[in-house]
Amino acid sequence: MVSIKDVARLAGVSTATVSRALAEPDKVQAKTRKKVLAAVEQSGYVTNSLARSLRTRRNHSVVVLVPDVTNSFFSSIIQGIEEVARANGYRILLGDMQNDPDNARPYGELCAQRQADGLICLGRTIPFAYNKSRKSLDPAWPPLVMACEYDERIPIPGVRIDNARAALEAVRYLGEQGHRRIAYINGPQGSPLCRDRLKGYRKAMAEMGVRKTSHLVFNGDFTLDSGAQAARALLDAGKLPTAVFAANDAMAIGALQVLRQRGIRVPRDISLMGFDDIKFAAYCDPPLTTVRQPRREIGALSMQIMIDILAGNSIASTTRELPYELVFRESVAQI
Repeated sequence: MVSIKDVARLAGVSTATVSRALAEPDKVQAKTRKKVLAAVEQSGYVTNSLARSLRTRRNHSVVVLVPDVTNSFFSSIIQGIEEVARANGYRILLGDMQNDPDNARPYGELCAQRQADGLICLGRTIPFAYNKSRKSLDPAWPPLVMACEYDERIPIPGVRIDNARAALEAVRYLGEQGHRRIAYINGPQGSPLCRDRLKGYRKAMAEMGVRKTSHLVFNGDFTLDSGAQAARALLDAGKLPTAVFAANDAMAIGALQVLRQRGIRVPRDISLMGFDDIKFAAYCDPPLTTVRQPRREIGALSMQIMIDILAGNSIASTTRELPYELVFRESVAQI
């Protein structure tokens, strides 16, 4: 059986350093930590996680709560989280809510019972009871970080982009191409980031002199099917828009399929723009113009914030905003 001495010999460090790198990775230099982790992988050494957790009161596990693992948007975020976690001696426990908030409860209990050190939420669901009179984090909660979404009630550390500004710039771009009748497919109602994107859409439309937009807004739930359903609804509503802006790429792709089935050419008849820049966006026909989110970076920074919290570092309960960019492809035409 491989021992900690074997790992130390392979890494060229002391057994004490190996123990520290595995039990308290934040207290070991990154270069040394990487050498130790490489030696662990090469040797096949397995730590006694139960003994370590009893000794440190941590098990170096973090739950990542995902609204829907079938949504490809989350894949790069999870990869970013995993990369930082692995480099710092943590492991990830993936929780799939399957778009049902009730499915989050067992993962909240896992953290509350200290079977996991913290929780990163990729959606808006927080699996802990909330006192509406409280305007700060409950000290009884385990460490919590939000990625992409946020909670308007309490200041939880998190990472996201400026969704309102991104949507504003996207619709402004469509306006610069001559479009004024721009339909919008929004995401789940109740989602703060969807409210922000709707706000950006409405502000851009108002700047173009279009103040009444309710007849141009259709609701979806970030799925391909809901994008297709929204496209059918807007086509059946009567006067066609010259452009459609969707709150995510999946809904834009669903809408594209329906437009093609109805004999409507994109972008010759209707321009189409999405949000997120998932991998499939570049392989649509035509390739999709969209807003690119730095998804891998969002995941990596979320995990780094979690590690800093677990290390006892002072973390402001505010959201870090990362840059986004418009990606111009072939689904938008000038009129």
